[in-house]
Amino acid sequence: MPLPGSVSADAGASLLQLGGLASLVAVGALLLALLVRLLVRMSRSAAAAEPPPPPPAPAPPRVAGPATPRPAAAGHHPVGRRSPGTGAQRAVTGPRRPLQAVAADLRRLTGELSMVPGGLSGERRRDLLAAYDDVLMEAADLLQVPHRLRTEPPATRELERLRLLSELEAAGLVVSG
Repeated sequence: MPLPGSVSADAGASLLQLGGLASLVAVGALLLALLVRLLVRMSRSAAAAEPPPPPPAPAPPRVAGPATPRPAAAGHHPVGRRSPGTGAQRAVTGPRRPLQAVAADLRRLTGELSMVPGGLSGERRRDLLAAYDDVLMEAADLLQVPHRLRTEPPATRELERLRLLSELEAAGLVVSG
């Protein structure tokens, strides 16, 4: 048995205190996990107890006449949506956007695509790529850089994106920032 005040006695006491502290932390984490689980169950049961919302009112009957333009959905690219892989795109009407706005969109979408989480749905990734392609083509049109992004098959479209991006940077567009 070590003498009181010796180094081995102090080390033993320190290890005992460290073990006690570790067990307290483990018990605290367990209690926190149980509390979170309880809160999740309570919120689910409260949501299940709420009455279902009333059914939506029936749509008014369609009347034949001139078609009214559909407003653009929030969060969609102003140039318009296109089906990925088809190359189909609505024509741009009205004035063109400033190059600064196009470059800002390109930087934003480049950042979003570079940090795509692994669990992202395929549909969301296709939507991001379609918006990215639209902005790339818009920037290429503004800077008069030739591109084949609309006609490129899906298997080689990524190479065309990289080539077009380097051409735009060579033309003076700041993409990375």
